[in-house]
Amino acid sequence: MNKRVVILTIVGLLGLIIAVLASLSIGAKDISIEEIYNAIFHYDGGMNQQLIREVRAPRMLSALLVGGMLALTGAMMQGVMRNPVSEPSIMGITQGATLAVAISSISPVIGGIYGNFFMGLFGALISGGLILLFSMKSDSNQSISRILLAGTALSTFFLSLASVIALLGNRSQELAFWIAGGFRQANWLQVGFLAIVGGIFTILSLCMSGKINLVNLGDEVAIGLGVSPEKIKFYTILFLIPICGLCVSVAGNIGFVGLFIPHIIRKIIGNDYRKLMPLSFLWGSVILVVADILARTLIAPYELPVGLFTACIGVPVFLLLVRKENR
Repeated sequence: MNKRVVILTIVGLLGLIIAVLASLSIGAKDISIEEIYNAIFHYDGGMNQQLIREVRAPRMLSALLVGGMLALTGAMMQGVMRNPVSEPSIMGITQGATLAVAISSISPVIGGIYGNFFMGLFGALISGGLILLFSMKSDSNQSISRILLAGTALSTFFLSLASVIALLGNRSQELAFWIAGGFRQANWLQVGFLAIVGGIFTILSLCMSGKINLVNLGDEVAIGLGVSPEKIKFYTILFLIPICGLCVSVAGNIGFVGLFIPHIIRKIIGNDYRKLMPLSFLWGSVILVVADILARTLIAPYELPVGLFTACIGVPVFLLLVRKENR
């Protein structure tokens, strides 16, 4: 195995362990490592142990899974589109979930934490399904530029409707924070959906990494090796939809994770997606757990949007990488 891959994996795993322990320990009330151990293995119902089990643990696991899945889907899109600036949010999936959550926030029937979660998931699935149907309509529509244009059009339409609904329902501030992203409403139900449903599609996506390698070399090369690039692109979008839908319904709109993490890792280890995709998942988890810690501790007891920190990291790194590409 490539030496750089080994180093990146070891450092990532150590970073994730440290980030997980810090997430469980650091907060409005600091908790010792011993107390964390007791909460996991010798639970006695104490206040600190309840805080860990019911609040910090599901929040940490949500950040870990969402970060990994967002980075993974970004790597997948960049591979099949052969475009290093691709990210799932450009397909309109996030904006479809935003519209659904805006509807949920003003509804007395489907409102609340669970209402937002299921409506966000439903909205993401609908918007992703529209993109999938558009890409299936004919062979000419498999063009990536057409899919991106359709995603952009849907994004604008969904965000406009969401803004109108939020204004009419006096929910603009609530919707704005949700769009910026965060984990303050994370719970075990959401962790379960991420782990089971998201886990299934993540495994299926990782199984496609070898074929994404071929598509990334070019359609002609893939066809010459007996692989249909159109089918690979179709299945990639098909697997992206539920993963992105879950991430958006749990954490809102957290941008740049799927953009800069695969890009940086690609610079270090190259374009082998069999290694790039799992490493993107690992480092996406590390980055988002750390971002969540910063979001809830920097100006405690108030909380900042997690998307603010990913943008602060992603924008300068991305601009630097683009600048190097143009040299």
